[in-house]
Order: sequence, then C-alpha cells, then structure tokens
Amino acid sequence: MYALVDCNNFFVSCERVFRPELEGKAVVVLSNNDGCVVARSNESKAMGIRMGTPFYQISRLADCGKLQVCSSNYILYGDMSDRVMSILADTVPKIEIYSIDEAFLVLDGIPPEKIRPLCLSTVSKVRKWTGIPVSIGVAPTKTLAKIASHFAKKYKGYRGVCMIDDDRKREKALSLTPVGEVWGVGRKIAPKLREAGVETALDYVCRPETWIREHYMLAGLRTWMELRGTVCVEAETETARKSICTSRSFADMIEDEDEISQKVADFAAHCALKLRQEGTAAQDVTTFLHTNRFRDDLAQYFPSATVRLDTAANNTQEIVSAAVRALHTIYREGYRYKKAGVIVGGIVPADAVSPSLFGFDPEQREKNDTVSRIMDKVNAAGKNSSLLRLASQKSGDYTSGIRSEHRSRRYSTSWDELIEIR
Repeated sequence: MYALVDCNNFFVSCERVFRPELEGKAVVVLSNNDGCVVARSNESKAMGIRMGTPFYQISRLADCGKLQVCSSNYILYGDMSDRVMSILADTVPKIEIYSIDEAFLVLDGIPPEKIRPLCLSTVSKVRKWTGIPVSIGVAPTKTLAKIASHFAKKYKGYRGVCMIDDDRKREKALSLTPVGEVWGVGRKIAPKLREAGVETALDYVCRPETWIREHYMLAGLRTWMELRGTVCVEAETETARKSICTSRSFADMIEDEDEISQKVADFAAHCALKLRQEGTAAQDVTTFLHTNRFRDDLAQYFPSATVRLDTAANNTQEIVSAAVRALHTIYREGYRYKKAGVIVGGIVPADAVSPSLFGFDPEQREKNDTVSRIMDKVNAAGKNSSLLRLASQKSGDYTSGIRSEHRSRRYSTSWDELIEIR
C-alpha cells in the first residue's frame, strides 16, 4: 500500500503559519516578479480566481481589501517543506518525495488495521509540529493514492485520510473522478478521451486493454493498470534527470550585457549546485535569452547557444564559465531582454566521469571541485546569510532582483526576519 501525503494549499498554508490573521480570508500567492497566481486558498478559489490568473486582473480585489496577496517566498516554503518531510521520514521506513508539497509513504509491512490510525496520527502531528494541514490518500497504487488524497482534501468527514482498500471503494472513487484529473492522463490527452466518450476514470478502466494500448500505448496502459489496482509506477529515484534548468523573467527589461552576464552566472551557479546535490555532472551547458513577446512594438529575439565540456563537470567555476561564454555568442545590442536562463544537460553520475585525454587539467579540476565543496559547506551553514559566490556573480542569491512587493519575512531561515512578539 502507498500513502500520498499532500500539503493543503501549501504556499498559502506556509504564509498562514506565521500570519494567523490570514486564516479564513481569501489569499493568493504570486509567481516570480508578482506575475500571476500560483497558489490559492479555498476562499479565493470560491471567488472564482483561477491558477495562472495575471495579477493585474485581480489587483482591484486586493486594493479594496477583499483579497490578500503574497509574493512567492520560496526560501520559506522550502524550509517548511523540509520540516514536513523530516516528520514523514520518521513515521515510516521509506518515503519518496514527489514534490515540494507531496510525498509517498511506502506502507509495506504495516498491518492493514494500523494504517488508518497511523495516517490520522500523522495528519495531527504534522499540523501540530509545523502548522501545515495535510491530506493523506491510501491505496494499493500511487495513481489511486493520488485520487484518494483528492477526496481526503475535499470532504471533511474523512478527517484528512481517505483509504481506497477494496474494489467497491475503488469503483466509487473512479466514477466520481473526471478523467482529466487522473495522474498520468494530462491536459492534452483528456479532450481526446472525452471525444471518445471517456468522461471519468471509471470509463477509462472499463475500456478494453487492446483499445488502451492501441490509442495511448505503454504510458496509457500503465495508468489503466494502476487504476485497476496493479502497481506499475515504482520508485523514480533511480533515474537521474536528463537536464536541469534555472531561469527567471526580469522585473524590468535589460539591455546591458554585463548585467545580464551577472544573472546568467547566478543561474549557472545554481544549476551546478543542483548537480552536486544530486551527485551528477553535466556535459552540456546552454544559455538562452528572450525578449518580451508581449511587446509588439519592440524587436524580438530568442537565441540560445550550447557549450560542450570536454569532461562532464559539476563545479561552479566551469559551469559558470561555459554559460557566460555561451551568452557572449548570442548577445546582440539593440534588444531589450526580459528573460534569461541556463540549462545543463548530458547529465551523468559524478562518480562515473572519466577525464578526457585532451580535457580539462586534472589538477585544476580538483582545485575547482574543492572550492565548490567549501562554498557549499559555508553557504549551507550560514543559510540565507551572506553567500560565498564567484566574482562574476551579482550580490545576493540567484533570486535577488525579482519583484516581490508583497513578500512576507523568511521567518524560519533569517536572523534578520524572525517573527516579533510584542
């Protein structure tokens, strides 16, 4: 059995932990640069505010006090996520973190009669220790557990825990689940399924296996089998990511190459950090630029360039150097740039990297790797304080310079922003 633990309206819940005056009010959290809605409270959902709504379309609601607005505060959200996940890790022998606000608990070996009490206890413990409300869906497959978690969140009678542990419950849940909400179906496939008369998840599983295989191949067949109670989605932690991307839209359009270069260096440094955290290295480094596609009055330009390293690397110096070199090949004067980003690809396990005969100097590589490890250690110890960085990077971390007029404090990670009690 699997249990999917899902933090309810996670970004909003993080804000409410330290700002209890937001309880019961319509709240939204905005994307980078306060662009559009990325999280909503139940109250704001009831007002008809949709995910992705541009902020300018609802700013009048904030101005008149009907809507509380928060800029994204990912440092706070990340820290709160770590706290929730650490509690879950102490609850069962094995967990699989799926996203910042979701994790699967593997319940193998736990007697069936103890699963529901364990989950109810977990809901209570997480809320008491972190302030974050969670819902838990329990089922024999991950796809069914996802569906169960939706019911646990939607209906208060479940007390935060919904179990699909027999065929009657499974068929009932599937009959009430629109096919477009099934994990693995996706927005592009759902309209085609509806055209074929498949409206619910139950309609989907009632189709013959040959029909599923013919129209939706192996991926669709896996989902079909999962919905019927057969495990097909195993742990996905064994396969490394094929690429890592760090990109940001700028608060204001930028023309200066040096200013863009500093931002690109920051993005590349963050990619290098992710590589080291995952124990991988990258062979390719790509830099891209975007002008503002919504400004028809301005010249448009969307270039990208890739630098291939002789030997896969994950130290900050080499990744940043390659990204900045790529930038210099695509930058053109006369354009006003709105977005930039860095993608590292050709990812391989770091311990499997063998030096090229004509590659980077091994001694210099070892020095760079050592410096990066020291930077990681110092920066981790001084969380959210002054960061160690390369001279080519700008001051602050890679998220600085982003418009965030409604950002709350980073209560749990910054000494300068601790909550005040009067």
